[in-house]
Amino acid sequence: MYITCLDLEGVLVPEIWIAFAEATGIPELKKTTRDEPDYNKLMEYRINILKEHGLGLKEIQDVIATIDPMPGAKEFLDELRSICQVVIISDTFTQFAAPLMKKLGYPTIFCNSLVVSENGEVTGFKMRVENSKYTTVKALQSIGFETIASGDSYNDLGMIKASKAGFLFKSTDKIKADNPDLPAFETYDELMNAIKRVID
Repeated sequence: MYITCLDLEGVLVPEIWIAFAEATGIPELKKTTRDEPDYNKLMEYRINILKEHGLGLKEIQDVIATIDPMPGAKEFLDELRSICQVVIISDTFTQFAAPLMKKLGYPTIFCNSLVVSENGEVTGFKMRVENSKYTTVKALQSIGFETIASGDSYNDLGMIKASKAGFLFKSTDKIKADNPDLPAFETYDELMNAIKRVID
């Protein structure tokens, strides 16, 4: 039985931190897992910038409320869920994901959580498990699933390479050049066709 594991940001919805950087005019917040492979380092960097500018969870959630899924993302997800099980495995946070899941028709998502003080300041984060995408794919395989995985960033490479079939989607030129063995797609139709070929 197949289960397809998808990244969220950059694959189904725009990058939340980039949208927030644009809304606040803080270019430093545009850095994502496409730029920084070390997620802990990236989050510490982000939390420090939020603190510096006096920004908290509410300000981020206000921006997230304005974000819509990428054109065609919901239709892609609906079709994919009609042919196999699907789980979104993301390094985002439950406090960010909820409104986006509503717009995507409530797919299953495994993500992390922020530590937020009473006044709304983001003080830290809790990863669900270490190296969560790879670990989750291996766990799904251990209970009898064949996994297919797709994502766009450095932190997706573990789950993509550990799966029976793995695909880069809307990735960077550098990541594609560094991983020439991984098929890379730019449209949902291409990705859907590749997944169907595996399942069939």
